[in-house]
Amino acid sequence: MTMQAIVFTTNTGSTERYAKLLAHETGLPAYTLEEAKENVTPGADIIYMGWIMAGNVKGYATAAKRYKVRAVCAVGMGRTGSQLDDVRDKAHIPVEIPLFTLQGNFAIKKLHGFYRLMMEVMVKTVGKKLASKENRTPEEDEIVEMMLHGGDWIKAEYLKAVLEWYQKERE
Repeated sequence: MTMQAIVFTTNTGSTERYAKLLAHETGLPAYTLEEAKENVTPGADIIYMGWIMAGNVKGYATAAKRYKVRAVCAVGMGRTGSQLDDVRDKAHIPVEIPLFTLQGNFAIKKLHGFYRLMMEVMVKTVGKKLASKENRTPEEDEIVEMMLHGGDWIKAEYLKAVLEWYQKERE
């Protein structure tokens, strides 16, 4: 199989940064979903990267209708490699398509419109409830920290599993 491109949707820039890192490592071009309409042939083999919103991968359904999605990288607040079953289920990603979750950034001020309002409400409700919880897990501590102070957890090494998969596909 010959992969033709990395296609992505981003909101605060995390997914775009991961797409550019992956493009650098693989030599594949990276396009936004909108740019791909003019640059990637319908039906082409692609890696799709999108951001997680309420467990769903934004733009995946649109990309899957236009291209042959060979792998999905979903960028969200959770730890890299977490939430796989939940994301696969909510986004309706078939089990035969590899799914990778990557921890991104949390920057409420970079969100726009409805998404910003929704996350502000979530921080006020879920964040405060979680902050007052006794005996939080380390992952819950990270989420509280992220919600209260924002942060950036994008790391090239989080793409290791994606790159291993990609190398096997090229063999």
